[in-house]
Amino acid sequence: MILELVKNVTLLITLCWMHGMLMRCLEGRKLLGDISAGVLFGLVCIMGMAMPLTLADGLIFDGRTVVLSMAAFFGGPLVAVIAGGIAALFRWWLGGIGVMPGVLNVLMPILMGLLYRHLHRRGWLPFNVLALLIFAVLVQVLQVLNLTLLPAERFAHFLQVGLLPVVTVLLPSTLIMGLLLRDIEQQKIAREALRQSEAQLRAITEAVPDLSLVLDEDGRYLKIKTPDNDLLLAGSEELLGKRLDEVLPASQADLFMQFIQRTLGSDTPQSIEYGMQTQAGHRTFEARARRLDAPIEGKRAVVLMARDITERVTLELDRRIAAIAFESQQGMLITDAQTRIVKANQAFSKITGYSEEEVLGQPTRMLGSGRQGPEFYQELWQTLTETGEWQGEIWNRRKNGEVFPEWLTISAVRDEQERVTNYVASLTDISERKSAEQKIQHLAFYDPLTGLPNRRLLRDRLQQAMILCSRKGQHAALIFMDLDDFKNVNDLHGHQVGDELLCQVADRLKTTLRELDTVARLGGDEFVILLEGLGPYAEEAGAQVEHIGSKLLQALREPYLVNDQRFNNSASLGVVLFNDEQHTVDELMQHADLSMYNSKAAGKNTLSFYDPQMQAVVSMRLRLEEDIRRGLAEGEFILYLQAQAGANGALEGAEALVRWQHPQRGLLGPGNFIEIAERCGLIEQMDLLTLRQGCELLARWAGLPQMASLSLAVNISARLLYKDDFVDLIQQILVDTQASPLRLKLEITESLLLNDKDKAVLRMQALRAMGIRFSIDDFGTGYSSMAYLQQLPLDQLKIDQSFVRDLPASTSSLAIVRAILAMAQSLELEVIAEGVEDQVQRQALYDSGCKHFQGYLFGRPMAIEAFEYVWLPVAESS
Repeated sequence: MILELVKNVTLLITLCWMHGMLMRCLEGRKLLGDISAGVLFGLVCIMGMAMPLTLADGLIFDGRTVVLSMAAFFGGPLVAVIAGGIAALFRWWLGGIGVMPGVLNVLMPILMGLLYRHLHRRGWLPFNVLALLIFAVLVQVLQVLNLTLLPAERFAHFLQVGLLPVVTVLLPSTLIMGLLLRDIEQQKIAREALRQSEAQLRAITEAVPDLSLVLDEDGRYLKIKTPDNDLLLAGSEELLGKRLDEVLPASQADLFMQFIQRTLGSDTPQSIEYGMQTQAGHRTFEARARRLDAPIEGKRAVVLMARDITERVTLELDRRIAAIAFESQQGMLITDAQTRIVKANQAFSKITGYSEEEVLGQPTRMLGSGRQGPEFYQELWQTLTETGEWQGEIWNRRKNGEVFPEWLTISAVRDEQERVTNYVASLTDISERKSAEQKIQHLAFYDPLTGLPNRRLLRDRLQQAMILCSRKGQHAALIFMDLDDFKNVNDLHGHQVGDELLCQVADRLKTTLRELDTVARLGGDEFVILLEGLGPYAEEAGAQVEHIGSKLLQALREPYLVNDQRFNNSASLGVVLFNDEQHTVDELMQHADLSMYNSKAAGKNTLSFYDPQMQAVVSMRLRLEEDIRRGLAEGEFILYLQAQAGANGALEGAEALVRWQHPQRGLLGPGNFIEIAERCGLIEQMDLLTLRQGCELLARWAGLPQMASLSLAVNISARLLYKDDFVDLIQQILVDTQASPLRLKLEITESLLLNDKDKAVLRMQALRAMGIRFSIDDFGTGYSSMAYLQQLPLDQLKIDQSFVRDLPASTSSLAIVRAILAMAQSLELEVIAEGVEDQVQRQALYDSGCKHFQGYLFGRPMAIEAFEYVWLPVAESS
């Protein structure tokens, strides 16, 4: 009986093995595989039920519970339903007393198998021998329980006869069949994994743009995979099966065979780089090979992957060539798009003194010299942006601070989107070339003896000056100068002494003249001077030339010392003024030359103008200058006083005004001599004389009780204010005269403060500490900065008479006066108005807040005696 059941189960297991073979054929088609598996498991159950263990009519036993439970576990619901349906229908068709338990023994193992499948997939139950054995026991227990549906005597008969065979055979059968199906399932999973791995490997191999070869130990091509047949010496079909020595030159075949042997003898991949003639021409490859673990057709083999690196090798070669070129004798610089330096060569370091490490990451402006203005760099960048390149001469600064010229070429590097990524600059130090050019230019345009411009450069500058004068409406002057009696020096002492004398003359000329003036030497003892920017009016320009000429004559009259010998050589000057292009260069030079000969004819050591009218004016100015010098020496300049009154008309002080008591021309006002005194440098002497006379007056007034409280205002010029010993001079005058500094008021104009405000502040503060007061004269007509009002130690503002003249009719003048008064009040400054000529003007000023006045309403300027005669009774009565 047991044997019959074993045969039945053995047949079922064999048929299950056939199921495994069928499933292997249907891999990849899941639905068809599940249907086929269900049908096959159903047929297996039918065949089992066709050869059952029969205990009685209609009471049969077979291995269907084993098959169906494993079908449900491994196949899933669809397989279980199909197999169970087929098995149940067949069992129902067989009939007999055990139909109902038989159908239940179809349904029960399916449900148990699906339950076991669910619990196993959730991870709650393992699938091993013990778990499978427990599962088999449960299935058989349930099968026995299903048989309780049989009549009692049938069930008892089963327990007596069939229980032992069923338990003995079906339990191990379930275990064996489960393990068998698990092995089939694992093989299926392994095959699927292998198939996926092969697919991935194939995809990777086909995606890699490398040449793939399999070569055996004899160098025979076993397999070839290439993305491009042009990478091979011939077609892959032609190469398969051939050896390397059959298709390659002997030297190259030997190289590959050595590489194959080295690879076969190593456990690690080996590398080689080689060149080969291919269908696409000569190419360079980089290959890596590894030994295969299993032999092919009984021979060891290697797999070789070769990559075409021809372009990389070419680029590397280009890079090396570029690197060699980069390290050339020419300075090279590479920056990013923001002009930060990213690379510099050794020539750059040699030229600039900066090492590469010092400049990396720094902006190129660190090299700037400041010699070129913003306009230069704006034009540079505009050209570079528009054309992608720029070249030209530029001045840069070395690390040691030296400024040097260089020839610079800049090129922009752009990417595929035409965006600038880098700038490449090459630079060449052209200092030596520039120096040579300067030497050549100096030889061409400068006198070799004195270093002054020669005739050629003078003509060029004279031409430019003529154009500039015509454009700006200004005058310029050309002065021809010839040393008097210079021929005697050469004749008596030799040309070497004469040359040294000429060099000293050149030095004196350069020292005496302004920087913008040109001094040239035409040859021998002839010099030419070009004066520019002399002003728009001919008379003013002539006065300037006359003043400069006087300085030149004085400087050239000083003795010369050559080889311990003294020489006295004066000079004759000829001048021509011009302000347009009506005359040619040659005509101007001829006119100046003629004027110089007129000076010679006039007795030498003098200056002559080509224009007779201008000559007369200059002569008059020269006579007036000499006359002023004489007048100062003889005390002809005297003080006049103009009263300064308070709000009630009471006398508060006076302003000291200088007058010239000329012996022939009578009393002269400042308009006749102040400008000349300023031009010839006599204004300082005149100011000091006025100050001394004023302080002497204050000292005398101090002895008169009715005049002791009066103050005296004295004007000072810019020359005196900025004189180095200005404070000491004032202090000495006060000591000499014993005047009270508390009664002295110095008036300065706003224009004086434009020269050097800081120096003026220091000197004014020093005098203020002594008690001297300061007043700003002609306030509102000059600089008028609110800042200096806060910084200067001022006491008073004097409203200019131009604002008083039209009061009260002029609303604008009245508004300005009121603004000045309001501002002065806020700054705690006293205000005095000058030019007050009538009571209406005084009342308008008084109503606006002004409390101090000066003008014809209170008295005209008058001599000291007349002033005291007029005001002394008033002072006594007040």
